[in-house]
Amino acid sequence: MLMESYDLVILGGGLAGICAAVEAGEQGANVLLLEKQDELGGSTVLSSGYMAFAGTDMQDTAGILDSTESLLADMMEVGGRVNDPSLVSTYGRHQLETYSWLVDHGVEFRSLEAVSGHSVPRGHIIDPHQAIQSLYRIVKQLPNVTVHFNAPAKRILKNTEGRIDRVLYEFEGKELTVLASKGVILASGGFAKSEELLQQFAPQLNGALRIGGSGNQGDGLKMAWEHGAWVHDLPYLNGTFGFHPTASGAVKSQGLAFYKGGIIVNQLGKRFVNESISYKLLGKAAFEQPDQITYQVWDQTVMDKSVFDDPLYDLELLRRRRLLYVVETLEELADCIDVPLEVLEETISRYNQGIQNGEDPDYGRKTLTHNFGKPTPIEKAPFYAFESTVAMLATYAGIAVNAAGQVVNPYAEPIPGLYAAGEITGGFHGAGYMTGSSLGKAAVFGRLAVQAALAEVPVK
Repeated sequence: MLMESYDLVILGGGLAGICAAVEAGEQGANVLLLEKQDELGGSTVLSSGYMAFAGTDMQDTAGILDSTESLLADMMEVGGRVNDPSLVSTYGRHQLETYSWLVDHGVEFRSLEAVSGHSVPRGHIIDPHQAIQSLYRIVKQLPNVTVHFNAPAKRILKNTEGRIDRVLYEFEGKELTVLASKGVILASGGFAKSEELLQQFAPQLNGALRIGGSGNQGDGLKMAWEHGAWVHDLPYLNGTFGFHPTASGAVKSQGLAFYKGGIIVNQLGKRFVNESISYKLLGKAAFEQPDQITYQVWDQTVMDKSVFDDPLYDLELLRRRRLLYVVETLEELADCIDVPLEVLEETISRYNQGIQNGEDPDYGRKTLTHNFGKPTPIEKAPFYAFESTVAMLATYAGIAVNAAGQVVNPYAEPIPGLYAAGEITGGFHGAGYMTGSSLGKAAVFGRLAVQAALAEVPVK
């Protein structure tokens, strides 16, 4: 039986994989996309739906001044400057074009918010399901693109010249091998649902909620490692802060009231962190608290900033789901969350005084999130509290790639024929995480990997 043959084989149908499939298909390449699950989306459809772009028409309409330079400066600062500057600058060169490409391909951007790591509102909000389905509709109209569901890849294989050119996968009860003449693109996500890999690389996150995409078992990582792929950012693995302890699956019980002006206290009633920093770093700090129990605390001034239908800021939805404590006095609030009243009162009084004096005496908080917004005192009843924990939602670390999306070995040399994009890759985020940069990099580098693969002259 003749082996199936395509120009490109893409592993994974989240945002990176589906963008790659559309890009390749529209360039006329013959493409096979293998999706392990029975539907597209991966961890993309579990995300909050933010994409980080600067200088868009949406920002212009809202009167928001932003620039690529500001976006990249924020990315490097949030990443602790250990993120790969070449990946960050490549994102900068292609981010606005990628935004326009997504709009032209039917992805709907609903609104703007300033979120973790942003100096101005540049979190462009999509409905991840709508985005994936819009791109999939295009894929279905391209006769040169084939999608197989329930088709897990098992190994990637190299030829006698050392080039990756085949994929071994399962489909309809058979084990098949497919030829990829111009390359294989790994877009198979991270390892948030692999206890084996989490124990190996993030034992500090034992006890974190596990709500990542069910297919995110690290398959692609193992396949790449077999062929010498290097890794980046694994030491910086952290959970995502702001989930209610009952959160599970795709219906997320998450709220980030602290980025609207709330504070975070531990079960002793004390603040322990500057609440404006990346919620990855907040997750690390929260996990170090007694019994890993923390509460977001805010007042009506913050509640009035609730954003309807926003995945992170719809605080009223949390109230409707009965996940909030809502009371008229701090005494009642302390009783509800079982912290010492005198400590909670002292914590809030000291915080309010710091705002009045223009300086947070304990943790140096000056903004709501990153470099944006001004904190307000917590003083207007009713008062609110939201028990919050850390979730392992996505891993944001993985195999090393260069700016063209080529997977590289420990000597920064490309592994011929092997490309990667999306959550499976490391190096882009560094030590922190800017909201919107994960979906952003999936779209940007999914397309760039295709462009690099189709431009390369295969080894004969």
